[in-house]
Amino acid sequence: MKILVIDGQGGGLGKSIIEQLKQIKKDMPDFEIIAAGTNSAASASMLKAGADIAATGENAIIYNSKRADIITGAVGICFANSMRGEISPNIAAAVSESDAVKILIPVPMSKCNINIMGVTEKPMAQYITEAVEKIKAICGR
Repeated sequence: MKILVIDGQGGGLGKSIIEQLKQIKKDMPDFEIIAAGTNSAASASMLKAGADIAATGENAIIYNSKRADIITGAVGICFANSMRGEISPNIAAAVSESDAVKILIPVPMSKCNINIMGVTEKPMAQYITEAVEKIKAICGR
């Protein structure tokens, strides 16, 4: 099972996701955590958090999106030019077209300029915990 965590900017969201995924990996050693950053700072942050491997840039995200079983990150990874322009149209297409299950986390509109109706505002930490629990359920644990 390959879990792809995509993030940009400073990689804080991806770092938090990976830190929680590492906690459940003890019980689920059969999955690999792949960090893909839109920039080197995001990739480095996620690698430091405990990703098994990390890669940087548009091509790395496109390549790994094709091979992932699960993709997680901010909802903006599916929208061209979101995350202050860090998500290229090619990245958004690769994520959207991937056969992987997508576990997307809503972020404040000020960061992605995307507002999803029906989503209750919660602390980011709660969304991350819920995303990791969903990944755990998908993996059958």
